[in-house]
Amino acid sequence: MTPEPTNGLYKSKGTEYFIKTYGYPDKLGRPDRMNFGGVHKAGELHPTTKLEMKLIGFDQESGKIRNSNGSISLIDQQGNEAASWSFSSMLLHWNRKHDKACYVPSLSNTKGDRKYKYGNNVILGTGTDFQLFLGQMASGNIYYDPGIKLENLSTKPKIKKRSQFRIKSRFLPNLYKKNEVIDLLD
Repeated sequence: MTPEPTNGLYKSKGTEYFIKTYGYPDKLGRPDRMNFGGVHKAGELHPTTKLEMKLIGFDQESGKIRNSNGSISLIDQQGNEAASWSFSSMLLHWNRKHDKACYVPSLSNTKGDRKYKYGNNVILGTGTDFQLFLGQMASGNIYYDPGIKLENLSTKPKIKKRSQFRIKSRFLPNLYKKNEVIDLLD
């Protein structure tokens, strides 16, 4: 899922401010560039960005939302909300795009011209619930893995936004009430 934050300093002060505050110089040494990336998991302080992902208003023990105004939030060490996604916006996005889903395994070869290979065992998932998503996030199976960058920092800054939540395929069945693996070659 690739939703942009709905609140926090990312929204109120802008992406450039966010990157300059919580980002870091490009790790490959590309000049005049700052990045904001890395795997951010719920309840863990990210070693580079110094932000902690929190599920505000979600009770992990019961698996229930306890505050309808809750959020998935990145919080800095001073307690500031750096970026957040309201439960209401995420719920709409999740239910609209993932209530009935087909996941196709793939591999990418990036040497030379990019080529893809697709697997024959697809996963069909139906009957999702956003609380299942939050439960997987609370257990660390879903994580925030952005690829946000600010290039041409000293001249004409150019921002590339990519906020992304990921899950490893082995945990996909945990997001649906009904799962089927279908071999397309049968």
